[in-house]
Amino acid sequence: MQQPPRHLVAILLLAILASPGVQAQAKIRTLPSPALQIRAAVAPLPLDMRDSATVLGYRTRDKLEVLRQGTNGMTCIAIFALETDFHVACYQSTLEPFMARGRELRAQGVKGEEVDSIRAREIRSGKLAMPSSAIMYQLFGGEESFDSLTGTVSHTSTLLIIYMPFATGRTTGLSEHPNDYGPWLMYAGSYKAHMMLMGEMK
Repeated sequence: MQQPPRHLVAILLLAILASPGVQAQAKIRTLPSPALQIRAAVAPLPLDMRDSATVLGYRTRDKLEVLRQGTNGMTCIAIFALETDFHVACYQSTLEPFMARGRELRAQGVKGEEVDSIRAREIRSGKLAMPSSAIMYQLFGGEESFDSLTGTVSHTSTLLIIYMPFATGRTTGLSEHPNDYGPWLMYAGSYKAHMMLMGEMK
């Protein structure tokens, strides 16, 4: 299986840490229509899951909102709509409180590691819900990865992560470091521990 370059891996990890909430960035891309955002946002999912997923996106640049209400327990976000490069993510809706809290904190001006510190405290206190496991599908690419006329997505890297709060290499049998042999466990022992599975370029 062909792996993305190591420098791309670092970019992907930073994107995960930022959470799927889109923050203020260089607004170069013309805002795609809701229909095109929906089509692109569900692209990481298996075909049989796309039509029933909830999609969050933008009718205006300053508000993330529900573009389509779904029924299958998956939520997809059209992150790319406000970014130069292409990035979309779909995750189980049980993760939405965690994701939404990150967006809320950043909107309040909380930055960097403090966002994680606050969420960690709230998870431990029971104030913030975090599922025992949950999956996230993601696609990453360049500006050329999204055709703004047709909504077609191409030339992307896939990344699948499975959240396993407080898991460790010992409890899972996974390496806690990136490797060329398969999945590995990132942030072992923390509330945001998750298994990383890099996919093929397509």
